Amino acid sequence: MSETVEPLIVVGVDGSRHSREALRWAVRQAKATGGRVHAVMSWQWNTNPFGMAPDTAEADFVSAEEAARLRLADTVAEAVGASPGVPVFRRVEQGSPAQVLVDASKEAELTVVGTRGYGGIKGALLGSVSQQVVQYATSSVVVVRAEPEA
Repeated sequence: MSETVEPLIVVGVDGSRHSREALRWAVRQAKATGGRVHAVMSWQWNTNPFGMAPDTAEADFVSAEEAARLRLADTVAEAVGASPGVPVFRRVEQGSPAQVLVDASKEAELTVVGTRGYGGIKGALLGSVSQQVVQYATSSVVVVRAEPEA
């Protein structure tokens, strides 16, 4: 008996407005195609001890990995809510954002990124991570442009 597997859509999430819009687009696409979404956030070791606290009111310090998990959970909840209508799995992986997404694209039918995240030049049309994913991903790639800020 053949087993039907839902198409996998990988979406890069960093908490930025652009990545939230990419996540919303990926969820809409998953609904249209009967797919599932993996919201992927990367983390790297941080040698700055003051850079390891999450963007929350708590004063407790957490690991870089735990801070990424918290940020990803908050971003997913903010972007698509608690019941988005399709399976949305949260994945936090160690490594550079571009490499983590390129590696994740190997198992996906589609990889989705925003035009840019928090880093780089504000006026750039495409961020460095998005550019690398477009260039090196093994799946098809969609780059989602966020609406201009008011």
